[in-house]
Amino acid sequence: MSKIKVVAGDLDHGTWDFNGMFDSALMTRASTKAHMWKGETYNFATDIENVELLDEEKVKKLAGTAGWGVAGAVLLGPLGAIGGILLGGNKKAVAFAAYMKDGKKFMATTDSKAWKKIMAAKF
Repeated sequence: MSKIKVVAGDLDHGTWDFNGMFDSALMTRASTKAHMWKGETYNFATDIENVELLDEEKVKKLAGTAGWGVAGAVLLGPLGAIGGILLGGNKKAVAFAAYMKDGKKFMATTDSKAWKKIMAAKF
């Protein structure tokens, strides 16, 4: 199972579980000691209006215009020097912004496998 790490925006920051099976792409708040299960689940096919792949320049722009400065710095830490996509060895990390139909938005990272499933759900 993949993970999505929310670093800024209107959703709880931290790690969410991602499950991309069949035609759905679901993200559910991961249960941790710090955050008890809240029952939050979002479907990228039905709850998310748009997703945008972020490179270093887009992270900087969003961080400044959306007031996500600290989150931009967090994202640029692991992604910045390389320009946005590669993170160590064979692993790929993807930074993205998601805009929900209810007006909420968030900035997050995930692996390339989950990103492909998110994009397929939005197609």
